[in-house]
Order: sequence, then structure tokens, then C-alpha cells
Amino acid sequence: MMNEVVKIVVLTLIAGLAMPLGATLAAVERIRPFWLENELRHAVIAFGGGALLAAVALVLVPEGMHGLPPWAVVASFVSGSLLFMLLDMRLAANDTQLSQLVAMLSDFVPEALALGAAFTFSESAGLLMAGIIALQNMPEGFNAYREIMASTDYRRLPIIGAFVLMALLGPIAGLTGYAFLAEYPRVISCIMLFAAGGILYIIFQDIAPQARLKSHWAPPLGASAGFLLGVVGKMLTGA
Repeated sequence: MMNEVVKIVVLTLIAGLAMPLGATLAAVERIRPFWLENELRHAVIAFGGGALLAAVALVLVPEGMHGLPPWAVVASFVSGSLLFMLLDMRLAANDTQLSQLVAMLSDFVPEALALGAAFTFSESAGLLMAGIIALQNMPEGFNAYREIMASTDYRRLPIIGAFVLMALLGPIAGLTGYAFLAEYPRVISCIMLFAAGGILYIIFQDIAPQARLKSHWAPPLGASAGFLLGVVGKMLTGA
């Protein structure tokens, strides 16, 4: 058991540290020529949106639907969408843009919970899931950093440091899933569906509009690549 606990802590921490790694890459300013920087930024936003959509379509919703009656699926999903809408309205009222950050954490925490629970019956599935979460977190960390820099006065190091602290949510969620929620799969299912509803709202309200770039066609390919990442990850988990 102790060996599994150590693995969960290490794997979820590594997956979480992909967020500050993405933020560190985003801190590289003034890529030349300017059109390349602009195209790259929008492509990464689209890639992150595609990865989030893949998480919803291939992980959160399919896994969340298991063992739940239709009314519970609807209630969990709708409540997530509504709560995230209210949060978005509150942030807009305060003129604060944190949609990328909210989406990143909403994806990371429930998947880390599921990873911890998965270790109780399949170590290989947990290992692959950790790799997929890390690959999703890197572009999401990139986008969240750029969003925070554009909408606040925080400096680079405090933001990256905060992302490092956020990575600790991975081990906390993973151990919670392993120790307390493995015997309550319906609770994990509701959490995953709640997150799916909120993430889907954020994708179409905030992320997709930011990804579009007039007279440029690379960003939509980024969205396709992000979704393909999720497809390949789903196949590798054997689910």
C-alpha cells in the first residue's frame, strides 16, 4: 500500500508540475517575427481548448456516466455549467479574466481524483492517465500564464510560483481518490460530470473565441491536435 501511495504522490505531482512548466515556456517573450508569436499563441490556446474538449468527451463524461441514473447525470452536468457561468459573471463584473486558469484546475483536480481511485484496481491505467494529464496541463499552463499576465499586474516569478503550489493539488486529490473515494465511484462520477459541465461552458464562452485569428488557419489545427491527443491517450489507457 505504501508503495502505491508513493507512486500516486509522485505521478500526480509530476503531472501537476507540467502547469508551471507550461507557464515557464509562456514567459519567453517577443518571439520573432511577430506574426509567428501571434500565430503560436492562438494555436496553443486552441490546442488547450482541444485537449479540454477531449477530456470532457473521452474521460470526464464517459467515466462519469458509469453507474449513475440519468437524473444524476443531468443534475451534475447542469450544476457544473451553471456554477461556472455564475463564476464567469462574477469575474467579468470585477474585470478579471481567469477562464484558462479555472478550466485548467477544473480539469486537473477531478482527473487526479480518478487517477488515485484507478490505482486501487489498475496501476497501468494510473500510469498512463498521469502521462495524459501532464500533456494536457502543459498547454493549459501556457495559456493560463499568458491570460494572467495580460489581465493583472503580477510578475513572472510569483505567477510561476503559484502554479508550482497548484501542482500540490494533484497529490492531495490523488490521495483523496485513493484513500476515500475508491469505494464511492458514484461520488467521483458526479465530480467528473460537474467538472465536465463547467469546462464545456468555459470552452465555448471564453477559450474558443480567444483562439480565433482572422485570416490565419493554424489555430483550428491546434484544436484538432489537442483533441487527437485525448483520443490517443484514451486508446493507450485501454478504456
